[in-house]
Amino acid sequence: MSYKRLENASVAPYCSMKVGGRAKRILIPESIPQLAAAVRAEAESGGRYVVMGNCSNVIFPDTGFDGTVILTGCVKGMRSAGCTLTAACGETLSALSRAACNAGIAGFEFCYGIPGTVGGGIFMNAGAYGGEISGIFLRGVFLDKELREVTLEKGKMDFGYRKSVLAQNGYILLSAEFAGTPGESGAIREKAEGFMRARRQKQPLEYPSCGSAFKRPEGHYAGALIEQCGLKGVSVGGAYVSEKHAGFIVNKGGATASDVIALIKLVRDTVYERTGIMLEPEIRVIG
Repeated sequence: MSYKRLENASVAPYCSMKVGGRAKRILIPESIPQLAAAVRAEAESGGRYVVMGNCSNVIFPDTGFDGTVILTGCVKGMRSAGCTLTAACGETLSALSRAACNAGIAGFEFCYGIPGTVGGGIFMNAGAYGGEISGIFLRGVFLDKELREVTLEKGKMDFGYRKSVLAQNGYILLSAEFAGTPGESGAIREKAEGFMRARRQKQPLEYPSCGSAFKRPEGHYAGALIEQCGLKGVSVGGAYVSEKHAGFIVNKGGATASDVIALIKLVRDTVYERTGIMLEPEIRVIG
């Protein structure tokens, strides 16, 4: 089955932080059957591989990745029925929100502006403005460890704050079904656009980033702790703690993955030394 194949290619253009070295190969399927075929081919070859969406919450080291990166961002497709939406893994969460709005389905507004894909959003139980993927997820079709297609209902997903069972079982999402409630498209759109205006006002969307760099520690906010420690504007190379929102690490130009990793460590160590609270990164390094 044919899909785009790049050899010894840089991963940086495909990552929202715009950093990282070269992968042995990058595969870009354009349908669920192509994605399944790509995964099975790589598994049969015995080589190392990872499946990623928009790489909006991950970075690869400057030394690169000695294996295959399979990108799902071109695996599209959505359909609605009543108050449910079924989406392919590569659809963006913003597109999911827009589709829900057009179909008069409420409950997806928080997704608008989240840069990740459906697959990545389910993997980490993405959320914003009081909503989480777990609140709208019904079931998903996955490739299991034996690369068989299986369906998991919400109760089997072990959703928690920025986590799901997928980090443990290694399953790969193909498509998912979500449910909302009946709504009026105009009101839904207004609410979603209000969330987007708030993002633009508070978040450094003008620079490449991976979104929130750290998970929210219980009883605190990561950005507030980082700001409290005087770290706004602190940099390592081209990587900066955003002066607009201290919870973001941004690439102001020329940053390397090593810069980002070093800045994450600097922020973690400083916050721990001054507050006793250890921040846990949201950004995953795929090494």
